[in-house]
Order: sequence, then structure tokens, then C-alpha cells
Amino acid sequence: MSQLPEPTAVPLIHGAQNHCFGCGRGNPVGLRLEFAVTPDGLQDGSVQCDANLSSDYEGPPGYLHGGIIATLLDEAMSKANRARGITTMTRQMQVEYLRPVPSGAPIRIHARVTQSQGRKHFSEAQIQNSSGVVLAKATGLFIALKA
Repeated sequence: MSQLPEPTAVPLIHGAQNHCFGCGRGNPVGLRLEFAVTPDGLQDGSVQCDANLSSDYEGPPGYLHGGIIATLLDEAMSKANRARGITTMTRQMQVEYLRPVPSGAPIRIHARVTQSQGRKHFSEAQIQNSSGVVLAKATGLFIALKA
């Protein structure tokens, strides 16, 4: 697995000074995830993030807590919407925990928008290990915030 940014990926940066647990630089205990828009991102909001979370975020010893896994997937789907210039909030999300996600090991998180209907934006995300095996996946419905 290569480290971000890849030559064809563009870092996704937004100007908000935020305290977001997932991506906020202003949150000292947050995950501080850094996403990049993939080449398909202009059409479907495809984003990816390479991460390696420490044992601080464990549930069972050696593995990430299920709530952290859900957070990673939620954050990725939200960033897929942001890559399309839309700020959204999660309305509904379904997570499938397929295999344990190890702590202290490289993972890749990928998400994309699958459909949009007015303010409703449907997305999907997955977490893969360094061999490309899908460890967890999610689908979600996100609602665009009014200006």
C-alpha cells in the first residue's frame, strides 16, 4: 500500500478550522485523517485515506474498536460528499464488520458517492488491509446542509 498522496491523488483540504474527531487538526485526541481525491473523484467523489491507528483506539487487544471502525467509514463517506463540494451530515449508516481491523497496521479507507437525489446523497465506503482484503464496509445516506 502506498502512502498518500499518490501521484494521481489530490489532497482534500477544506478551510474550516475544525475540531472534528475524524479529520480536525484542532482536536488533540482526534484521528487526524488525511483524505485525497482519486482520479474518479470529480465525478463520484471517490476519496481515499491511508492510516495506521495506534492501540489508543482498540477494543479487543490488537484490534480497533467497532465504534472507531464506524467512525472511519462515516468520515470517508462524508469526505466523498465534500470532494463534490457538498457539506453533509449523516442521516443513516449501515456497517458490515467482515474481519477484525488491526491496530498498529496500515489500512486504506476508500469511499464514493453512489447516487444523489436533491439534498440526499448515498455513499459507500470500505476499509482494506495492506493486502487489499476488505475488512469492513458501509453504506450511508447523507443530507446536504442548507446554506
